[in-house]
Amino acid sequence: MPERRPRGYLGAIGLSLGLMLLVAGGVADQGGTFPLVLLGTSALAIGALYRLFPHGPHFALGTTNGLAMYACLYVVIGRAGFPDAPDWARAIGFVLPIATFVLACWLRRADLSAWAQEEAAADLAHLPSFARWLAVIGVVGVISLSLPVNRLPAAGQGAALIAAMAAIAAVSAVTVGDVVRLLVDIAVIFRAVTRRLSRLAVPIAAYSSLWALLTVVFGCLYRIADGLSKGPLFTSTHGSIRIDFSDALHFSVVTLSTVGYGDIIPADDGIRLLASIQMLLAQLLLLFGFIEIMRGSRAGMPEAAPAPNPPLAREEATRRAVAGE
Repeated sequence: MPERRPRGYLGAIGLSLGLMLLVAGGVADQGGTFPLVLLGTSALAIGALYRLFPHGPHFALGTTNGLAMYACLYVVIGRAGFPDAPDWARAIGFVLPIATFVLACWLRRADLSAWAQEEAAADLAHLPSFARWLAVIGVVGVISLSLPVNRLPAAGQGAALIAAMAAIAAVSAVTVGDVVRLLVDIAVIFRAVTRRLSRLAVPIAAYSSLWALLTVVFGCLYRIADGLSKGPLFTSTHGSIRIDFSDALHFSVVTLSTVGYGDIIPADDGIRLLASIQMLLAQLLLLFGFIEIMRGSRAGMPEAAPAPNPPLAREEATRRAVAGE
């Protein structure tokens, strides 16, 4: 019989590849082939892990999140400790731990896959063991940044980078069980959070609608007031200005969110009063949103059974004892 794919398979793969495409675009500031290596390696790794452990879209999302964090740390630390390493060395160093981890997962696929499929609730009891191995990886990173590797020639930096990533690859091969368990736990946690977020859809939609309504209403008031005034009611870094509707909406958003960029400043007492009213409504709206979100997060939770009344309980027990029940 054909193997059934987990529900949400295509959406999970699309979201995962979209996130890695975003990360690849972010690290492409110096050009080269590394963004292509990142995309290709991530696609193969996500597909292989999802094939080995078909735990639903939340597992794919957690795996992609881990790969994205690894890619960002690799780029930042690599450019700080190995700035002149050749592109081929950067590509090999990035692929080495991922390929080793996927290979270790394939070799231990029987026990790891069985554990992943049976897991129904998050169990972080193995987290201290994973943290110890994570500390070992941190020591490798600290040593790489502490040694004067960045003074070596390009070839020497490339060799040092590959050596450091080979050490991390060895750690990932040893800790493959803890990492897979952590990924499954994260998938379970993501699934629980998703259920909670579904109950928050109504309060979030209500808050967003009221926020947009206040933004538009006060934006129109600012524009009408400035248009009817004989002189400008706002100033900027370049002096007094007349605002158009986009400027009025921008000022309304900034005021409602209490950011205060300072690019548009009210110069009239009436406008200051109007902005003060909007800021007060913003605080009330924030309070309303917090209360509604807290109420929504508690919706659907089982209510606690009422505590028994001790005197009545003793009386009932005595009656049953006398009656011989």
